Amino acid sequence: MKALLSTAPGGPETLALTDLPTPEPGRGEVRVAVKAVGINYPDTLIIEDRYQFRPPRPFAPGAELAGVVEAVGEGVTGPAVGDRVIAVPGWGALAEQVIIRADQTLPLPGSMSFEEGAALLMTYGTSYYALKNRAGLKAGESLLVLGAAGGVGAAAVELGKASGARVIAAVSSEDKLAFARELGANDGLIYPAGDLDRAAQKTLSEDFKRLSGGDGFDVVYDAVGGAYAEPALRALGWEGRYLVVGFPAGIPSIPLNLALLKSVQIMGVFWGAHVAREPQAHAEIVSELMHLHAEGRIRPRISKTWPLRQAGEAITALGDRRAMGKLVVTL
Repeated sequence: MKALLSTAPGGPETLALTDLPTPEPGRGEVRVAVKAVGINYPDTLIIEDRYQFRPPRPFAPGAELAGVVEAVGEGVTGPAVGDRVIAVPGWGALAEQVIIRADQTLPLPGSMSFEEGAALLMTYGTSYYALKNRAGLKAGESLLVLGAAGGVGAAAVELGKASGARVIAAVSSEDKLAFARELGANDGLIYPAGDLDRAAQKTLSEDFKRLSGGDGFDVVYDAVGGAYAEPALRALGWEGRYLVVGFPAGIPSIPLNLALLKSVQIMGVFWGAHVAREPQAHAEIVSELMHLHAEGRIRPRISKTWPLRQAGEAITALGDRRAMGKLVVTL
């Protein structure tokens, strides 16, 4: 089989398409023929040794997949050979075949394509956990989404609307703003690119507050970080909730007096740890996501696909923040 391997720390250009023996599942494991792989921000970090987890090399990146079970190990009672499944192994998915614990797989509904299945769990799982489990977003509340055209940001816009919230999208370009509006955002703005000085940060915060309606947002979903974080935090209303999701623009330094002045909560969102620590709560989230998809209230927007041999280009596009919605590698 072929796999795209990281053999040394570095960018996507260091990945090598390699021939490997077909792996055999052990006890409690299944072998999945991979059909599609969702590309996510952690893929840009893990190959550079900048992610929370550092698998031993060589390893294939690729955190989430959809495919078909083609072999089962001893003791596996489900899934069965021929079943369509989705899974989030964390890494290893950019390969023609992968070994996964049977209890890590979930059924892929017949109404969902492999591409959609590979684009669902990480982005929508992260955003649902953030908005509902962490922030407790309610109908009628206001939500500001930074990075609203990216994978998790787009999911947050859709889930915010499905919750009955008023959603404001913050993005970096006109085409991304149009995309966010298509997702259901009520309004939005284009924030300036590059480093923001204090004057630019103050102006941005005032723009955020204006779009909130004047009283500040109930929830901020920050998937960008950097110099955009403090203006967004200042735009929160009384007892607002600030969700820390990601840092493609850099890790910000936040003056904690801002949290005190409005009694706001700053909440970390580590979906992967939540899945491991609270499997029952994760199962409930997955069930709700499947229900929302079946109702047509959420739908992964896949802007481009690549073959396995060009998967490095997909990771590059995501790292350059050029992507809208989800990028998927198909096999």
